[in-house]
Amino acid sequence: MTVKQLSLPELTEGCVRLGIPGVGLWRGPVAEYGLEATAELVRDAGLAVTTLCRGGFFTTAADLDDNRAAVDEAVALGTDTLVLVSGGLPPGGRDLAAARGLIADALAELVPYAAERGVRLAIEPLHPMYAADRCAVSTLDQALDLAAPFPAGQVGVVVDTYHVWWDDRAPAAVARAGEQGRIHAFQLADWTTPLPAGVLNGRGQLGDGTIDLRAWCDRLDAAGYTGPVEVELFNDELWARDGAEVLEETARRFARLAG
Repeated sequence: MTVKQLSLPELTEGCVRLGIPGVGLWRGPVAEYGLEATAELVRDAGLAVTTLCRGGFFTTAADLDDNRAAVDEAVALGTDTLVLVSGGLPPGGRDLAAARGLIADALAELVPYAAERGVRLAIEPLHPMYAADRCAVSTLDQALDLAAPFPAGQVGVVVDTYHVWWDDRAPAAVARAGEQGRIHAFQLADWTTPLPAGVLNGRGQLGDGTIDLRAWCDRLDAAGYTGPVEVELFNDELWARDGAEVLEETARRFARLAG
């Protein structure tokens, strides 16, 4: 999504050219290009599919058939991790605790299906500004509590700097998640202000905002995380630019951060 203006063939070509070994895919572009065609494209390019995004939205349209389809798509694409954005308050609802209860119930139904197919479910907490409409899970601690009834190899969490950087309990939660083996994905984005209208597309390019991204990388290293690091940016200004240029800039910023 960082360079959604690129077609999937353009994206894979750019990743190969820049030495980027993997890509996190979203279901929408995959469906448009075709599931089997996408799987063949990334396989032939030698790229790993790091995660598939997204399943979830359990509280507003609890469509478990669609979530099962997402699991099957992950299998077809060769990734073992499905990212879940769990859903906000039900229509007319005001009870966040009850919404999280609905999420827990849906997980209990979905986990066996995913586990049988070797797919991990990664619960992503979103910043509290999204609690009403997108995700009632706002902290890593809440995500870990939802994951707790299930084996770590089946349900874990996503650590996304954009969503958790503000929480002074998040560093301890990262350590807890690492001890439990529940860090299933790590995503980087920066926090820039003012936020745009609608706030969804305010994720800043690496280094342009206020998050100490290097400290977060060190934190994940200390927690024992050795998996892929994704950069996920929703940003209208970046999307309006040449996609190949944005991809190269992002890779350069990441290399500087990782070095």
